Amino acid sequence: MSTAIEFNNISKQYRLGLVSTKTLSHDLNRWWTVNVRGKEDPYLQIGSVNDRSTAADSDYVWALRDIDFKVEQGDVLGIIGKNGAGKSTLLKLLSRVTAPTTGTIRARGRIASLLEVGTGFHPEMTGRENIYMNGSIMGMTKREITARLDEIIDFAGVERYIDTPVKRYSSGMTVRLGFAIAAHLDPEILVVDEVLAVGDAEFQKKAIGKMQDVSRGQGRTVLFVSHNMGSMKQLCNNGVLLKNGCVQYTSTIDNVISKYMEGDNDCIDNNDLTNRANRDGNGKIRFSKILFLNKQGEAMDAILMGEYVKIRLFYEETMELDFEKLHVELSFRDEYQNNIVSFISDEMGSKFTKRDEKYIDLEIPQLLLRGSMYSIRLMVAHGSTAKENICDDIVNAATLNVISHSLYTEGIVYRSFKSAYLPDASFK
Repeated sequence: MSTAIEFNNISKQYRLGLVSTKTLSHDLNRWWTVNVRGKEDPYLQIGSVNDRSTAADSDYVWALRDIDFKVEQGDVLGIIGKNGAGKSTLLKLLSRVTAPTTGTIRARGRIASLLEVGTGFHPEMTGRENIYMNGSIMGMTKREITARLDEIIDFAGVERYIDTPVKRYSSGMTVRLGFAIAAHLDPEILVVDEVLAVGDAEFQKKAIGKMQDVSRGQGRTVLFVSHNMGSMKQLCNNGVLLKNGCVQYTSTIDNVISKYMEGDNDCIDNNDLTNRANRDGNGKIRFSKILFLNKQGEAMDAILMGEYVKIRLFYEETMELDFEKLHVELSFRDEYQNNIVSFISDEMGSKFTKRDEKYIDLEIPQLLLRGSMYSIRLMVAHGSTAKENICDDIVNAATLNVISHSLYTEGIVYRSFKSAYLPDASFK
């Protein structure tokens, strides 16, 4: 199998807030060093990594740094990472929207890209005119485009508006037409960013099916960026995990998703509750740490919607207690501190016994919550849940990122504005 795309030492540097160096001395120094002396740009030696969560310590930032990997022909590669990891920048470099600061990209074949809503569209031109313009840019003849025209219009579902200027299209209509063009004009390489999330559920399911046909049936290469891990698992066979502009991990898509779920491997330190000051209770028993574990017992800071999680609650005792009289409560709360679901030990019939390992496990076979960030409230009481018997009560003890996943039907993206709880039920 031949290589379709090859990234060789690709880096992309930006200056924060400015274009070029914006100082005459820096511009002259760069021009003299590169064009006269034939040496490397001196401003490539400086700059900080692209960590959006920390304050900048340099005017220069590396959006991507030393990217090296290959994509084989017919492969469907999922590019995964948190916001700001460099996913979209990498696709823009491949699509020649912008140029790399260092390194080279070798791509064999025509590239069709869908990176942002309206990418490659002229707002004053009609949908039909934009189809011909995009096809011409890809090097297709008018006859070739005309042969595919009806198929593109039918797939996009915009027949009524095909002779209307694109500026009057909704964002969903624009994405539908853009994807239909990209997928039907015989590209050897199809590049799709997470703009498919703009479309409705029916279109997303159809788009996923089309990408499967393009890759498996026609042997085309697909690069796909999405935060929907269900779509990733369904469509991709390999994956690349980006972090702060660098390649952190490459493997099969299942392994890459698992690595992404593990987070930054500092979950243990972040979830230490020993010195937490904002807590209530008499202190007879106190929570000291909380961990989220997968089936393999690995600590995570994110899980897929509807999947297994074990929540391990470590504790410290300040006096002898009868563990059979313990009441433990763990609640998931949304961003507004609304209680979404609570797990209450006595209501669940759980009984505790004293043991050498000072932790309590809550096993949840399926965490039926929609994709979002949830905070955890912990409470433990002894004897009863009366205020004077509460030993420890911590609001915002930890956070857990639940990532959208196809729980009921493959390819469906769940609506975040609906109720957070996902019922274990079905319509007949």
